[in-house]
Amino acid sequence: MTRPTEDEIIQRYFAPLAGPAGLGLADDAAAFAPPPGQDLIVTKDMLCAGVHFFADDPPGAIARKALRVNLSDLAAKGAEPLGFLLGLALADDWTPDWLEAFADGLGDDAAAYRCPLIGGDTVKSPGALTLSITALGSVPAGLRLTRASVAENDLLYVSGTIGDAALGLDLRSLPPPAWGLKLSAEAQVFLRERYLLPQPRLALRAALRGYAHAAMDLSDGLAGDLAKMLRVSGLTAEIAGVPFSPAAEEALEAEGELITALLSGGDDYEILAAVPQDKAAGFEQAAAAAQIPVHRLGVAQRGTNPPVFRDAGGRVIPLKSLSYSHF
Repeated sequence: MTRPTEDEIIQRYFAPLAGPAGLGLADDAAAFAPPPGQDLIVTKDMLCAGVHFFADDPPGAIARKALRVNLSDLAAKGAEPLGFLLGLALADDWTPDWLEAFADGLGDDAAAYRCPLIGGDTVKSPGALTLSITALGSVPAGLRLTRASVAENDLLYVSGTIGDAALGLDLRSLPPPAWGLKLSAEAQVFLRERYLLPQPRLALRAALRGYAHAAMDLSDGLAGDLAKMLRVSGLTAEIAGVPFSPAAEEALEAEGELITALLSGGDDYEILAAVPQDKAAGFEQAAAAAQIPVHRLGVAQRGTNPPVFRDAGGRVIPLKSLSYSHF
C-alpha cells in the first residue's frame, strides 16, 4: 500500500478532527480567542515509545493516552478544555492502517472530552515513535489553581486509587513478575488497563475551583509529587492511609514489598489537592456529586523534610526513591 504524503496525512486523518480554531488545518497556525473573563491555561506532555507506552500498544490507545495525560493537567488547574496541538514524529515502520486507527482513537477522545484538534506538525522520526501534545484550557479569571498555594493545616486529598498503573506496567515485563502470576484474571486486566488508559479527572474541576487552595496531577508517583507540592510552600505531612484498588490490594497480599512501587510509581494521573479545613465538607460533597472518589491523606504541616508514609500499624514505610525520574 502506497503511503500518503505529509499533506495527505493531514487532510485524510487529522483535518476531520479539527475544531473551528484549527482553520481546517490548512494554515500555519490556529486562531482563537479565550472566552471572555477567562484565563488561558496551557500544558504540554511528550510521550515516547518504550518510555511512556509500548510500541505494540493499540494505536488508538496510544493516541488516547497522549491526549488524556494533558487533560489531566488541565483538570488539576480547574480548567475547561479548549483544544490541543499535536506533534507527531512517526517511526519508519508506520502504515496507513496504523495511522487510521490512531486518528480514530484520538478523534473519539477529542469528541468525548470536547477538546478539538486545532493544529500541529507531522514529521518522520529516525528513532522511536514520539508524540507531543499541547493542550489549552480556560478557567474563570482569578480561579486558576497552582501547586504553590498550599497553606499550613490544609487537608490533603487524592482522587481515585494509587499505584495501579505502576503495577500494570510491571505486569507487562518479560518474564512477568512472580506476584503477577498470583493475581486473578480480573485484577490483571484492571491493572494493565490503568497503565494503558489513564482517566483524567475533569469532572472534579468545579470542586477544585470552588474549594481547593492548590492542586496538581500525579504523573511521577504520589510520594514524589506530594513532596514537590509541599516543598514549594515549606510544608510536609504524615500520611497514614492511601487508597488502593482491590486489584492493588490483591497484589500487596502476594508481595508486600510492592508498597514502595505503589507509592512512588508513575502514571497515576489522579488529582492531589490541598483544601482548607473549613471547606473540606463542601469539597467532599462536590466530589461525590461529580462521582469522583476522593480520599483524605493527611494534614499539611510546617517542615522541610519529605512527607512520611505510615502503614496500618503506624510504622514508617521506607522509600528508596520518591518518584519516577527520566534521568
